[in-house]
Amino acid sequence: MLAHAQPPPWRSVAEPAFLAVGAVAICFPSGTAGPGARGDRAWAAAAVLNGRRTVDEATIVGKAGARYEAGLLALREGPLLEAAVRALHEAPDVLLVDATGRDHPRRAGLALHLGAMLGVPTVGVTHRPLLAEGDWPAEAKGQSAPLVLDGERIGAWVRRRAGARPVAAHSAWRTDVDTAVRVVLGTAGVHRTPEPLRQARRLARLARAKD
Repeated sequence: MLAHAQPPPWRSVAEPAFLAVGAVAICFPSGTAGPGARGDRAWAAAAVLNGRRTVDEATIVGKAGARYEAGLLALREGPLLEAAVRALHEAPDVLLVDATGRDHPRRAGLALHLGAMLGVPTVGVTHRPLLAEGDWPAEAKGQSAPLVLDGERIGAWVRRRAGARPVAAHSAWRTDVDTAVRVVLGTAGVHRTPEPLRQARRLARLARAKD
């Protein structure tokens, strides 16, 4: 079972600002409601940044593998996100995924699945936790606070901008919570969401608009 896999932990000696930080995002047709369906048209994008400099980017068009069901996001989005990363010419050192990792009913969310399939360390970044709980950190930039599930620290709230809502950073494939926090705080951008993830979202939406 993937949740019980014990791959060697990823520990970068370089600061996140000097890493090739990738991110993936996906979007579906505008105006749709409900859980969607298998075969829904979708646009997926991957971006890799080194600091603020874009190293590589890729977009693909495809079809959703399944309807949306809570806890089964990997079935709907995983294959398309994997294809977007594989379309890159420059592999990232670490990949940000808009999904959870260990914060999952089976302790194996999409961020964990995608990292295992690609063989790339991953960190989940979401607006809110799935099952884990924890109080927000102090208002100052750089503050973090634990997210706990069944007594285990599996993620953290991270404040990337003073006064702005924190994001949830999730340990995933080959990353622990401290590494996830370090990557999310050290990645480029002044917004509450890391810049690589923002860029991947822009690329996916632009591909949809052009299609």
